[in-house]
Amino acid sequence: MSEDNKVSTYQFVAEPFHVDFTEKLTMGVLGNHLLNCAGFHAAERGFGIATLNENHYTWVLSRLAVEMEEMPRAYEKFSIQTWVENVYRLFTDRNFAILNQEGKPIGYARSIWAMISMETRKPADLLALHGGKITDYICKKECPIDKAGRVKITEQTPCFEYQVKYGDIDLNGHVNSIKYIEHSLNLFPLEMFREKSLRRFEVAYVAESYYGDKLSFYREQINKNEFDIEIKKNDAEVVVRSKVIFN
Repeated sequence: MSEDNKVSTYQFVAEPFHVDFTEKLTMGVLGNHLLNCAGFHAAERGFGIATLNENHYTWVLSRLAVEMEEMPRAYEKFSIQTWVENVYRLFTDRNFAILNQEGKPIGYARSIWAMISMETRKPADLLALHGGKITDYICKKECPIDKAGRVKITEQTPCFEYQVKYGDIDLNGHVNSIKYIEHSLNLFPLEMFREKSLRRFEVAYVAESYYGDKLSFYREQINKNEFDIEIKKNDAEVVVRSKVIFN
């Protein structure tokens, strides 16, 4: 199979209801587009969520790192390419390129996914999926951004607390992965987004949280433009760790 057949490209428009007050696409909407592209690409090759669900399996996002030189602006067309970089027994690496309307790369993303049993919530063997056919789609296309690093928070006092509500819950019954991104960015004042651009966002999903859980957000400033964030549920278990870097 040629490398070109392993990469899919999907077209989008930065709708006015998908941008913020600076007229730029929000990271939350971009994250949703990335996850949708991952779903489209997987489904077109026979290992999408609908197919997995028939056997009581599903995909879960483990890590995501997005790095942007610029965001699409209101009404601009843009496209997202996606491909599989590696497949291991319990995880697969999937990458993305975000292209402007001229086809020039304006950003990249790296993600790590696991396939889990819907009954046990434990990881399943990806190499057993359709006899290991997923490995046919491994692609050598470059993704020139760093993988997500490790985040370790020492801050003991939460800067924000939030109780999970209806609008946070996805079809798997837990908090939607993009909601954590949106809630984390809400920790910063409007002036931060007026004066700076969001260059990189990393997120590692550690555990699931559910309707009614109390989420506590801990933020630690690493330098002028870099912040680490940790989210705990019910004053105990860590559910998410993130890094936010501005320009």
